[in-house]
Amino acid sequence: MLFALICKDKPGKLQVRLDTRPEHVAFLEGLNGENKLAFAGPFLDTDGKPNGSLVVVEAPDLAAAEALSAADPYAKAGLFESVEIRQWNWTFNKPAAT
Repeated sequence: MLFALICKDKPGKLQVRLDTRPEHVAFLEGLNGENKLAFAGPFLDTDGKPNGSLVVVEAPDLAAAEALSAADPYAKAGLFESVEIRQWNWTFNKPAAT
């Protein structure tokens, strides 16, 4: 199952995001290597600066998606004001299975 992790940064925490980014990227690369990452990227504010994240993961159930979310270095650093986890169905432009 796919789950969308919709993460909103706490106000004024851009530096936390920037400082933690190398660990976050390594975490996502690990998920990708385990075929657990569908796609990911930051939300941007009106100035083009990141202020949240959209991460779509493959997990067997909500509890497993919650565990992946909690393991993200951004979450561990206290970056997020909120995280919404929703089951998601990729309908259009889904890459062909290889």
